[in-house]
Amino acid sequence: MTDKQIIFANEYLIDLNGTRAYKEAYPHVKNDNTAAAAATRLMNNPEVKDYIDKRIKDRLERIEVTQDDVIQELAAIAFANGSDYAKVVTKPVMIQTSEGDYVPALDSEGNQMYYQAVEIEETEELTKRQIKAISGIKQGKNGIELTTYDKVKALELLGKHLGIFKDKVEVSGNINNPFEGLTTEQLLRLAGEDLESE
Repeated sequence: MTDKQIIFANEYLIDLNGTRAYKEAYPHVKNDNTAAAAATRLMNNPEVKDYIDKRIKDRLERIEVTQDDVIQELAAIAFANGSDYAKVVTKPVMIQTSEGDYVPALDSEGNQMYYQAVEIEETEELTKRQIKAISGIKQGKNGIELTTYDKVKALELLGKHLGIFKDKVEVSGNINNPFEGLTTEQLLRLAGEDLESE
């Protein structure tokens, strides 16, 4: 590997951003599209690929993280449902009497009035898997706000890992070219071209 390829690989390992890594290794390249295309080519270089794979494997061994650990975390996010964390409930409207008691509120026809509210599940009622999908809980101006990690992104990453989504078609094996070795003249004759008309 060249020095620049090593710089590229080390920079890539920081955030897995090939475009940024290429521009760090080759600072004269300013265009993102050019850098992205060149980064893709470098990532297909067997030496660069092996170097990056080895560094990632070493890192995972150091921090004792397995592929299964990562997949489990992604799956927890990908398959989380909003109803795991909050539910819509119907409650009776209550009014306070002059004596301080609360009694059901009635409409003009004497029917009990109801309203709908959202109730957040208590965290101690959630499973460990459900808790993994939570990115934050805070007290907001309208009550408790709970946010989860990006479900679509987690599904995309899982799909790529499992080979469900293909960005390109890969062709492997030997493909025989029956026209290999023919001259231009022979190819034109096969195509029915009249050489003298040119």
